[in-house]
Amino acid sequence: MTMTHRLLAASLLATISLAAAAAPTPPAVRAEIDALMAKMSASSCQFERNGSWHNAADARKHLLRKLDYIEKRRETLASAEQFIDVAASKSSFSGKPYRVKCGAAEPVNSQVWLNRELKAVRAAQKARP
Repeated sequence: MTMTHRLLAASLLATISLAAAAAPTPPAVRAEIDALMAKMSASSCQFERNGSWHNAADARKHLLRKLDYIEKRRETLASAEQFIDVAASKSSFSGKPYRVKCGAAEPVNSQVWLNRELKAVRAAQKARP
């Protein structure tokens, strides 16, 4: 085997090893994210993204597209909190925080709103027998 073939084989093995190391979002984490997204789309809240307000269903679609993008890059999300921090708290393009406005309440950063709702999801799960 020539040196070029060895380097190619080593490079291929390294690439395969890295791809194998990255796993899809674990089922328990994905279940929490899905529950959080269900709460979002069931809310009557509005979500601000880059200066434009969107309804909850559109916000859910947008965040799920971002999740899909993360998973296609074969990145692993270790927690629902990481999903909130990485995908659901600010624009990937502008860096501006997403905000949530529910009813007459003042808008809050989506990170605050989503973490509060995640706590509610977890409390509801614990309350189930």
